Amino acid sequence: MDVTLLSRIQFATTIAFHYLYPPLSIGLGVVLVVMEGLYLKTGLPVYRQMTRFWVRVFGLTFALGVATGIVMEFEFGTNWAAYSRFVGDVFGSALAAEGIFAFFLESGFLALLLFGWDKVGPRLHFFATLMVCLGAHFSAIWIVVANSWMQTPAGFRIANHGLGPRAEVTDFWAMVFNPSTVERLTHTVVGAWQAGAFLVVSVSAYYLLKGKFEDFARRSLNVGLAFALVASLGSLASGHASAEGVGRNQPAKLAAMEAHFPASAPADLYVFGWVDETKQRVYGVAVPGMLSWMLHGDSKTPVPGLLAFTPENRPPVQIVFQAYHIMVAVGMGLIGLSIAGAFFAVRKHARPPKWLLRLLVLAVLGPQIANQAGWMTAEVGRQPWIVYGLMRTGEGVSRSVSAADVVFSLVLFTLIYALLFALFLFLLDSKIKHGPLAEDLAASPKRA
Repeated sequence: MDVTLLSRIQFATTIAFHYLYPPLSIGLGVVLVVMEGLYLKTGLPVYRQMTRFWVRVFGLTFALGVATGIVMEFEFGTNWAAYSRFVGDVFGSALAAEGIFAFFLESGFLALLLFGWDKVGPRLHFFATLMVCLGAHFSAIWIVVANSWMQTPAGFRIANHGLGPRAEVTDFWAMVFNPSTVERLTHTVVGAWQAGAFLVVSVSAYYLLKGKFEDFARRSLNVGLAFALVASLGSLASGHASAEGVGRNQPAKLAAMEAHFPASAPADLYVFGWVDETKQRVYGVAVPGMLSWMLHGDSKTPVPGLLAFTPENRPPVQIVFQAYHIMVAVGMGLIGLSIAGAFFAVRKHARPPKWLLRLLVLAVLGPQIANQAGWMTAEVGRQPWIVYGLMRTGEGVSRSVSAADVVFSLVLFTLIYALLFALFLFLLDSKIKHGPLAEDLAASPKRA
C-alpha cells in the first residue's frame, strides 16, 4: 500500500477510537445538568446520588477523550504536512477558538464539578456543571466548523507562497457559517446526546434486571429515556436536513449514499441493498422516487447521479452506501426503543418487561455504531477530496514519510488505543458493578 492509503487508515483508526468518548461526554453533560437541576428543584437525595454517580462516569470519558485526541494533532504535521500548510490559517482560527472558548471553560470547571460537592454551595456547583456541559458543546462546535469547512469551503482566498498555495481566511464568520456547518453541527450534537442518553438507559436497565438500586435505577432510566427520545427524534430531523444539504453542496456524495448511477434521473431511496459497481446497479429493496420526493417534493424530479461526474471525481460507492444505510437503520431502531421505553416510563408503576430491558441494555452500542457509520459516510463520501473541490487527498500527504514509518506507527497506535479502550471498559465496568454510593444520599440542597 502507498503512503496516502496507509496515512488515511492510520488517521481513520485513531479518530475512530477517539470518537467513542467525546459524544459520551457531550451527552452525559446534558444528563448531569438535568439530574442536578432536579435535585435543586425537588431536594430529593436520590437525584444527588444519580448526579454524583454519573459525574464519575463523565470524568472517565473526559479523560479518555483527551488522551486519545492528542495523537491526531501530531498526525496533521507528521502525515499530512502539505494539507496542514494549505488549511493552517483556517484550522488555526477554528482550533484556537476551541481552545479559548471550549477546552479552558470545560477543564476550568471540571475540578469543581468532580470534587466541589462538599466545598461550595449547591448553586455554584450547579453552575460548574452547566459550564462543563457548555464547554463540551463549544468543543463540538469548533471541531465541526473546521471539518465542515473541508466539506464546503467558504470565506477564504487562495494565496500563493513559497511552499505552495494556502487558503487564507477573508471572512471569519463566513468560514464559521459555511454552507454545511449548522446542519452538520446539529446532527453531530444530537448524535452525541443519543450516546450519553443510551449509556444512562443501558446501565439503569441493567440495574433493574438485576434488582439492584431500584429507586436510583428507575428514576435514572426515566431521565435517560426522555432524553433519548428527544435526541433520537432530533437525529431523524437533523439527519434529513443534513442529507438535503449534501444534495445541494456535494451531489456526488449523495449519489454514492444511495448508489444512484444515472447522470440525471429520478432517484429511489433504498431500505437496504448491495451495490454492483461494475454493472452500476443495486440489489435490494427501494422505494421508487422517494429520494427525489424527499429532496424536491416531487418523485419525478431528476437527481444528479454518479455518471454525472468523471470517474476520478466519484467517491467509493459500496462503503458509503453501506455505512449510510447502517446509520439510518440503527437510528430508526433507536427511535423505536426510545418510544417503547417511554411508553412504560410515563405509566406509573409500570415496569418495562424483561425483553425490553435487555434490549435497552444493548442499546448503548447503537449510538456508537451510528456515529461511526455517519462519520465514515461523511469522510469517505468526500473523496477524492481532502478539501472539497480544492485539494485532493493524495496532494495533502507528507512527502518525507515512508510507508514503513506509517505501518510502524499504525501498529503502535492501534496497540496503545486498544489498551486504553480495554482500560476504559474495565474502569467503567468496575463503576457500574459498584453502583451508586450510599453516602451520596445527602441532605437538602438548601444548604448554603
